[in-house]
Order: sequence, then C-alpha cells, then structure tokens
Amino acid sequence: MRYRLFGNTGLRVSELFLGAMTFGGEGTVGAGLDECRRMVDVYADAGGNVVDTAINYRDGESERIVGEVLDGRRDRFVLATKYTVTRDPADPNAAGNHRKNLTLSLETSLRRLRTDYIDVYWVHLWDRHTPIEETMRALDDAVRAGKILYIGISDTPAWVVSRANTLAEWRGWTPFAGLQVPYNLLNRDIERELLPMAEDFGLSVAAWGPLASGVLSGKFTRPGGAEAGTRVAPDSLGERDHTAARAVQDVADELGATPSQVAIAWTRAHSRAVHPIIGARSAGQLRDNLGAVDVVLPEDALRRLAAATDHTAGFPTDFIAATSPWVFGDTFDRLDGRLDGRR
Repeated sequence: MRYRLFGNTGLRVSELFLGAMTFGGEGTVGAGLDECRRMVDVYADAGGNVVDTAINYRDGESERIVGEVLDGRRDRFVLATKYTVTRDPADPNAAGNHRKNLTLSLETSLRRLRTDYIDVYWVHLWDRHTPIEETMRALDDAVRAGKILYIGISDTPAWVVSRANTLAEWRGWTPFAGLQVPYNLLNRDIERELLPMAEDFGLSVAAWGPLASGVLSGKFTRPGGAEAGTRVAPDSLGERDHTAARAVQDVADELGATPSQVAIAWTRAHSRAVHPIIGARSAGQLRDNLGAVDVVLPEDALRRLAAATDHTAGFPTDFIAATSPWVFGDTFDRLDGRLDGRR
C-alpha cells in the first residue's frame, strides 16, 4: 500500500480507504464485532490507515464497533466519520448541517468512537436550508477547538463545494480537503463537474460504491449466478449492467485478477485524486479487494471497459471540446497546459 497526501494538507492517507458501513449486524446484512476486528487487522496489515464511518451507519452500531476495534491503537489510524443524517426523525433540529446538529452529532460520534478528536469530519450531504457560511464557520470552530483535524464534504454539487472553499480562503477558515462521492464504471457522473473541480482545488476524492452495489464484483457473471441474499436482485439489472459486468469479467480473466480488483483498479486509473472506499462483510472479501492496488490496467483494457458503457460528459464539456479548435484557432492542440495540471 502506498500513501498520498489528503488534499492540500500534510496528512498521509493510504491508497484505499476502509468503509465501515457494513460494521454491525450479521450474515448478508453486515458483519459482527469479531469479523470487523479481523477486517481491520487485515486492512492494517496491508498498510491501510483510513477507516471511514458515519453517525447513522447501522443506527450507530458502526461507530460503536469501530471505537471498540480501534481501542488501544486509535492514533495509528486516520479516523473519519460524518454528520448530517438525523439523530431523531421527530426533531427538526436533529438533522442538517447547521451548528446545533453539528455540535450534538460530533459529541455523539466522539463518545461512540472512544476518542477526543476526529481526523476527518465529513459533511454527509448538502443541506439546502443551511447557509454554507454557517456550516464552514461551525466546522472551523470545531477544528480550532481540537475536536476535528480536517474536514471534507460528501454528495454535494460542485458549485457548492467551490463556493465553500472560496469563502474559507477569503475568511481564513478551514477549507474542505476531501470530497466523497460515488464512482464506478456504471456511474461516472462525477467526471462531468465534481472530479475536475476536486482536481482543480487539490481535493482528495473518496470514491464510494466502486463495485456498483456488487454488480461489478463478478457475482452476476460467475457460474450459477449471484448467491442468495445479494443486495441487488438479478432481475433488476439492465443490458447496460450486464454488458459492463461481462467486460470487467473478461479483463479480469485476461489479467489473472478478480472482477472486484479490476473494477476498483478502474476507479484509480482515471485520477490520482481518487481513493476507492472498499467495504466488505468478511475478511476474505476484503483481502480480495485489497489486491486491487497491484492491478495495472493496460490502455486497451481501459478503452474496452469505457466502451462497455454509454457515458458522455454532456453539456457544456462536450460542447467546449467540440468547438475549441474553432474558438481558439489552429494552434489550440499545440498549447501545453499549466504546470499545475489545470487546463
């Protein structure tokens, strides 16, 4: 496992993040305490150091298990959790990104996780009813109080993140260092706005769902089909899903890898900013997923995988690309970009 810097900070984070959404429950719905402990041990032995959870995962059981599993070795890990989702559906102030919910959610997570600080505190979802100024100032106050070290934001439009970090720059507040969004071969929406924005701001991108809810894991292409209890019903898949799954399986067979490893490697191949979040219900599944760091996809394989889906960047990206030679003249394709990589 190699390491990268988290956004524009000095924090070292591993190539793959461990997602703890499955921590809590048993069997097909999650993992119990002992299996979670084994998974964290396997992840740590491979060099992984980021464990990502949220206040609402498994109704709080995920945070409690993470806190118990990391007890005695907490400082060895970059511990990340999220707030926004309601703590009490009957209380209008128990959800959202305002200061009151942030404060109470943070205290709840600190107790469950058995720690006095959170390494990375994520805003879980855009709250359209809370001014972004309030959220950024409240987060900055928590950073200054030493309860949070770094902040990130998840599942939010690019223009909101851009505005938030610009405000932080102007006002001397702590900016977002990370962005958490879904990304896989079947869902490439972030390539339109969010990924270019993150790269331009220097944000690390934590990519959830790299296996597309298991569609790209090989369970639908293996002999006999998916096992009982899988989250996605086989009859719910369309031709596009099956085409992508078959393409991943074909590449995996050629490379001597597993479909899960190929699917995860694909998310990493498009940008150094991307850190896939790998989740599992067993240590065996996790070991397989961790093997993705050793998979290098040839250019031909990348082209074939891209061709298996019908993704387009859409307007305005495609329009700008198509009209740029006309707009900027004959020398357009001979202009080198800026040294920082921005176009």
